Amino acid sequence: MGTDLQELLRSLRVWDPEVTSLPELDPAAAPDGPLDLFTAWFADAVAAGEREPHTMSLATADAEGRPDVRIVMLHGADAAHGWSFATHATSAKGRDLAARPYAALAFYWPVLGRQVRVRGPVAVAPPEDAHADLRVRSTGALAAALTGRQSEVLGSVEELRAASEEAWERARRSPSTPATTWTLYHLAPTEVEFFQGEPHRRHVRLRYRLTAASTWQHELLWP
Repeated sequence: MGTDLQELLRSLRVWDPEVTSLPELDPAAAPDGPLDLFTAWFADAVAAGEREPHTMSLATADAEGRPDVRIVMLHGADAAHGWSFATHATSAKGRDLAARPYAALAFYWPVLGRQVRVRGPVAVAPPEDAHADLRVRSTGALAAALTGRQSEVLGSVEELRAASEEAWERARRSPSTPATTWTLYHLAPTEVEFFQGEPHRRHVRLRYRLTAASTWQHELLWP
């Protein structure tokens, strides 16, 4: 007997109090800019036991305007560069960003009932920054980058295994080996929204918007 998807969906409960703690978001106490609040919320997510709080959805559009989305890892966030992530310039998302250098990010931390959405233009970091970023990551991350050919059609699992084994050997033998297409991207936010779930569905949505004077204005949105 097949699985009944609709029955499964009806059985689920959002933010079950047995596993979810819903803190409050007081807009009056929000900092002037979004980065401080994001940093505090990220620390809360780590402390709450979120398994991979640094994972985020990355949404892009190709040259024809067709959207795409996937999960990537946050590589950093600061006032100088914005939110940073990395991928191969030759990958699908790399090609999207070359055609339309604008993206959106979404973080979801269900243990706390929180989301953060970030939108803005994307810039390519200097190659030496991408190399330095890759060097501080794990051997596996370097091996994956050296394997390359991301998003290309794969002939067989055996082909991937052989390429991966060779890349792992190179990564172990020479940890400073450059991955030529590996690229670090910086998203400079123009909008950042913080969503805090509330048990009576009176969710708090606090949006920061960058003004023409390069200052942050924040406002509440209807849930």
